Amino acid sequence: MGIILSKLTGRKLILTKKELDKLLQQKEMLISPLLDPNQIGEVSIDFRLGYEFLVSIQGRGASIEANLLQESNIKKLSHFFQSTRRRPGETFLLHPSQTILGVTLEYVKLPSDVYLQLITRSSYSRLGLSISSFYQPGYTGCLSIELTNTSKNAINLTVGSRIFQGIFFRTPSKTNYYNKKESIYAKSGLHCQAFMKIKIYKS
Repeated sequence: MGIILSKLTGRKLILTKKELDKLLQQKEMLISPLLDPNQIGEVSIDFRLGYEFLVSIQGRGASIEANLLQESNIKKLSHFFQSTRRRPGETFLLHPSQTILGVTLEYVKLPSDVYLQLITRSSYSRLGLSISSFYQPGYTGCLSIELTNTSKNAINLTVGSRIFQGIFFRTPSKTNYYNKKESIYAKSGLHCQAFMKIKIYKS
């Protein structure tokens, strides 16, 4: 999508390592903690798996109401998910065909003219791990993620591992889109760890 847009607008939209470094150094963008300089690639930044998860369970209701525009439906989500935590370095077993909600270890603050697409690193994609998440300009917080195991084998995921890869795109103009929104996941019980206080597992 970013490549198509760049052809239409005649400008380069995917941010390079040099541009990402500049945004971080000038504090126009925040990603914390960045434990290893090698997390920043030529056109991407690696993100680590956080320690909070929401696991789907069999609720008392007949189905999950997908209309999240109604406050009552958002509250009902907690009936279908169970919260669990792991310490840095501990593992979470993701079963075949299972989908869970999680967060990244890193806390992120995006500029108002940059959006982020999060994908699975190729080594994890080959195992059958699937993710597709998108974050609007101005997003602030840990990245909420939906992880699915598409393989026939269980996958043991280590908290703190660099599982995800973020690609950053520049928009033609600034926007305050995210300032008008409130995270559905915050309402459903999934929240970010206090990143300034956590002891990080380095892998």
